Amino acid sequence: MDDFKALCGRLGMGRDLPYDECWSAAPDFLELITGHVLAAKPATIVECSSGATTLLLARCCELNGHGRVVSLENGPEFAAAARRELARHGLSHRATVLDAPLVPTHAGGRDMLWYDPSSLPELSIDMLVIDGPSGFIQPLSRYPALPMLHDRLSQDAVIYLDDAARPDEREIVTRWLDTFPEFEYEYVEAERGCTILRRRSV
Repeated sequence: MDDFKALCGRLGMGRDLPYDECWSAAPDFLELITGHVLAAKPATIVECSSGATTLLLARCCELNGHGRVVSLENGPEFAAAARRELARHGLSHRATVLDAPLVPTHAGGRDMLWYDPSSLPELSIDMLVIDGPSGFIQPLSRYPALPMLHDRLSQDAVIYLDDAARPDEREIVTRWLDTFPEFEYEYVEAERGCTILRRRSV
């Protein structure tokens, strides 16, 4: 929690942002994704799930004077809470939280539940942050993200997968790389693990 408050302070966010040690992304993952935004200045960030990540990513876009965040959220109460916090911190113009219920989706030869893709407008994604859906919903719950969004990724897009130390997430990355060999990955020994995917240099 102290690390989270310190990060918020460095970003000029104050110390009263909502944070749940069980449900929110770990501070070191937040450090990784905010560091990337401040350095790379992506124009369009899409995240799977919403919460502290939404606020901090939006704040980084504001500091950059450039960029926006689009969050897919299947929980109406979480979506509403994220919108309230964005408004409270004057960041609503930098982030949009979409109501995206989980719907039957066919990905990787299996039927799964994933965010309703019709809720996402046409856009080119420069950064994809995957922190949902929750793993208790189904095995390999976050697998559909890359198959569903692959064609919307910009050439230089970077993908951050949270909770990458878990067996399911390790299996997800293996499957992604089998299906999309143009990507290479880096594993970061964060509190819960983080995998970063980038396209291979030509």
